[in-house]
Amino acid sequence: MNLNKAFIIGNLTRDPELRTLPSGASLATFGVATNRTWKNQSGEKQEDTQFHNIVLFGRQAEIAQQYLTKGSSVFIEGRIQTRVWDAQDGSKKSKTEIVAEKMQLGPRRAGGQGGQPQQPPQAGGEKSGGGQKEELETIEYPNEEINPEEIPF
Repeated sequence: MNLNKAFIIGNLTRDPELRTLPSGASLATFGVATNRTWKNQSGEKQEDTQFHNIVLFGRQAEIAQQYLTKGSSVFIEGRIQTRVWDAQDGSKKSKTEIVAEKMQLGPRRAGGQGGQPQQPPQAGGEKSGGGQKEELETIEYPNEEINPEEIPF
């Protein structure tokens, strides 16, 4: 049995670029960065950032272009694909991408960025935002060490 499936949650590294294929279908491309933090054997904090090229087709491509901007949080489910082509200088070029099958938008940021409507002021005349930037929610992974001998299989 074979399986080619990718799940990533990250932030856009650039605004989606929307194009139209000769068939009339929409195509959007953008980058997503994912971060991983862990402690090494000596207890020092380690960080790693990976950058992923994302490709969306059809209505999802149009939604991405309308609602996502650089820095937006997004969940992507898709398959990994590598394209190979001949460059103008005669060399071979390749690019690995995640061709998205499903996309879920992350939490909204304050200020209505990315074409999203602003949230109405709260009751009692208080205004939200007030020129202050609201931080995006991030996922905190537990700092637990896994002992392979404790895994039940």
